[in-house]
Amino acid sequence: MAKTRVYELARDLGVDSKEVLEQAIELGLEVKTASSGLDEAEVELVTLALADGGSGSTETEEEEAPADEAAVEPEPESEAAEPEADEPEVAEAEAEPAAEPEVADEDVQIAEVEVGMSVEEFASAIGQPASEVVRALLTRGRPVGATAVMPDDLMEEVAESFGVIVDVRQPSAAPEEEAPAPAVAERPTFEDAEEDLKPRPPVVAVMGHVDHGKTTLLDRIRKSNVAAGEEGGITQHIGAYQVEVDGRKITFIDTPGHEAFTALRARGANITDIVVLVVAADDGVMPQTIEAISHSKAAGVRMVVAINKMDAPGADPMRVRAELAEQGVITEELGGDIPSVEVSALSGEGVQDLLEIIDLVAQLEDYRANPKAPASGVVVEAQLERGRGPVASVIVQRGTLKQGDAFVAGPVAGRVRAMTDDTGARLKEAGPSTPVQIMGWEDVPAAGDFFEVVKNEKEARAIAEGRMEAIREEQQTIPTARERLESLLEQLRSEDATLRVIVKADAQGSLEALRESIGKITREGGKIEIVHGAVGGINENDVNLADVTESVIVGFNVRPEPGARKAAERLGIEIRTYGVIYELLDEIEQLLVGQLAPEEQEVVLGTAEVRAVFRVPRVGTVAGCYVTEGVVQRGAKARLLRAGVVIYDGTVDSLKRFKDDVREVAQGFECGIGLANYNDIKEGDLIEVYEIREIART
Repeated sequence: MAKTRVYELARDLGVDSKEVLEQAIELGLEVKTASSGLDEAEVELVTLALADGGSGSTETEEEEAPADEAAVEPEPESEAAEPEADEPEVAEAEAEPAAEPEVADEDVQIAEVEVGMSVEEFASAIGQPASEVVRALLTRGRPVGATAVMPDDLMEEVAESFGVIVDVRQPSAAPEEEAPAPAVAERPTFEDAEEDLKPRPPVVAVMGHVDHGKTTLLDRIRKSNVAAGEEGGITQHIGAYQVEVDGRKITFIDTPGHEAFTALRARGANITDIVVLVVAADDGVMPQTIEAISHSKAAGVRMVVAINKMDAPGADPMRVRAELAEQGVITEELGGDIPSVEVSALSGEGVQDLLEIIDLVAQLEDYRANPKAPASGVVVEAQLERGRGPVASVIVQRGTLKQGDAFVAGPVAGRVRAMTDDTGARLKEAGPSTPVQIMGWEDVPAAGDFFEVVKNEKEARAIAEGRMEAIREEQQTIPTARERLESLLEQLRSEDATLRVIVKADAQGSLEALRESIGKITREGGKIEIVHGAVGGINENDVNLADVTESVIVGFNVRPEPGARKAAERLGIEIRTYGVIYELLDEIEQLLVGQLAPEEQEVVLGTAEVRAVFRVPRVGTVAGCYVTEGVVQRGAKARLLRAGVVIYDGTVDSLKRFKDDVREVAQGFECGIGLANYNDIKEGDLIEVYEIREIART
């Protein structure tokens, strides 16, 4: 229910605001200034009290008269004249009080002020010189300048000293400024009509452990799809290529390894639909195989297992499937839903079966896109070539890219001067999931940048300039590991929070023990998700995965590699290493409940003895002190001790040497100290100056 302010009640009653305020205080109501609010019961109580004070009937008539007059004002003059003729005495009685509220309005100036405004702005709002407001604040013990923030607890008091009633309001929510274009434009969510969506080829990435045959398999797939008449032709490496299976196309990213895969994801480019996990039949699951599995799961894409090197001695595909099952990859042969194919990249055995399985998965997933929309997609590779300038390979994800289109990718603009496919053939247009190399860039874009076609080159350049400005600002405000950890803690304090952890250990037994123990840590509304766990030191791949999944890296009896440490510092990734398993578990549990905070340590800076007390008009009490130990700093925290008992705990508001303001006074010197909002200082008191230092947990 809205409250009536004191000055509003005074205006309604036709009396002075001061009289209503004094009466309310006398009645014991919680009011301080003329801007204080009164509820209906308090309004009635104050009104009756003023009526009983000797002018009850008159004030009641005065209260009613303006209301009567307000009701009469809108009426025509002929109707307003009738009461004057019939009841002249009443009309005269009404005329007199009708003028009194107008006088009250002239006497009381009402101004609207906002918390957080400067002293100069406040002075302008109440119609006074800034110097007068500064002087008024000085008399109340607040020495602030005209450009400083006006103390909100003194706004009403200072304004009333100038005869002004202020309506103090909280700062209104500033209109949200249009955010600058992101340096890396994330792929927007498109809502295309169902009838506009047409089938598109799947985009496939090949991942796995080193020397398990990823590159050889990609080469075999590419060669097996080249027509006989083209076998002697020169193909062009553009970072991706297409093959055909029963008349349907499949797009392969020709950059094997999860490092490139994650590099694209780190820039918001989720272009992959299917991951082919290559595992050597004679080697089994290895550390990078586990990393590839973690990266694929984090991306949420479909997986197909290619068990390679089936022609090698000691090939055991069932052992490979069993080891994959231990990592949560259960193939169809073991009752799971992940297809697996036994292949030999050297001989080509099983490669066609692999392509057919990929085609089958794509048909089941029914990948679709709108070819009629303005083209957009992702940059796969980019380089500066002699004689051609900046060139970049892109995969179109939506729409149809045409020669002559203006586009922008990240902070780089351009226009399609020429397009070629992986065979070097010139193209006029490229539809969804088509990899093409584009000439016409103004600069070299970054892999993973989202590109989109715009109306013209002028618009493209404007967007690119805005993103370049955003990049400069981001480079100046890269979050530290501690800031990212605090951000994670804020997320954990919300409902249904998930703490993502990457675990590295020195031995498989330790890793399994950590997995089991961490999995038992729970809290209501929160959970822990182990994004990746492996044996070995913390490497750059772990840091990249932590960056894209917003995870914390924990290591047990392992240390980060130099490159990983630098990458973590650059990206602001939190790395924590432990030698005792219980410490690791305790820290993770504290992270989950959002209780991990830096330790606070109090450090005494100095002590000063009060030897004299001075009462300064319009300023307050100043203690004449002698610094007996350490230093006294202006703005530092301070305690006032009397006979060993803490009397006051606040801050050093002012510090002087003779007549000069100083920042600090060292041991053995005299000084004048003013404590913030405190004047009860006596000779013999001790002022202990200290600070609170935060020490990061280790």
